[in-house]
Amino acid sequence: MKLKAFHKLSYGLYLVASEYQGKKAGYIANTTFQVTSQPEQLAISCHKKNQTTQTILDSGIFSVSVLKKDVNMKIIGDFGFMSSSDLDKFSSVKTVTAITGAPIVLDSSVAWFDCKVTNSIDLGSHYLIVGEVLDADEISDEEPLTYKYYREKYKMLSPKNSPTYIEKSVLDAETAATVAEEKEQEPEHEHEHEYIFDGQSWVCVICGFTYNPEEGDPSMGIPPGTPFEDLPEDYKCPICNASKEYFKKV
Repeated sequence: MKLKAFHKLSYGLYLVASEYQGKKAGYIANTTFQVTSQPEQLAISCHKKNQTTQTILDSGIFSVSVLKKDVNMKIIGDFGFMSSSDLDKFSSVKTVTAITGAPIVLDSSVAWFDCKVTNSIDLGSHYLIVGEVLDADEISDEEPLTYKYYREKYKMLSPKNSPTYIEKSVLDAETAATVAEEKEQEPEHEHEHEYIFDGQSWVCVICGFTYNPEEGDPSMGIPPGTPFEDLPEDYKCPICNASKEYFKKV
């Protein structure tokens, strides 16, 4: 089975938010879609380990903000890769409320929906939560962000709690097998040690932080002269907490 076939499915990128007993929570979703027209209802797929999921189930309300193509990547970093228990994600974004009282994020959004939960289905790792749209608005006519554009521009993978997540090692193995079928691989020695002081650095595609091997990362205890490949597997971006797989060579 070719797992990359799943990348041909079309998605958008959305910011789902809720509030319960004065505590806000939100996350970045790529599985949000309209399921009925009478009444108008949306469905979202939420991982059981997401704090926002329990907040939605407890409160019975949620909002969906449709992100614009030219999105502020800090919003992706905060809402997509940080837990609401570790960070006040809403402190740096503009929000409003409508009928349900759920927080609605306006920053980097082209439209929003205010929803009341009508049903939830246990799907194993995720809940499928259905909500009736009680209010909605269009913020601008800018182009919405698609998951395909986001993945191809930033060379991104889905976060581990995403319903579309596929292990990077599995994708790499599949890609290597495909390349091997098309042509012989180049000799390994041609690329050996290419990272050592070659003037290239590694950039976090979430927030733009640059890791320079010659400088290391003193804030994370990484000494100067440490190649990116030699960083610990659990190394995180010091700005947005993204893991190593979200860095690309430049």
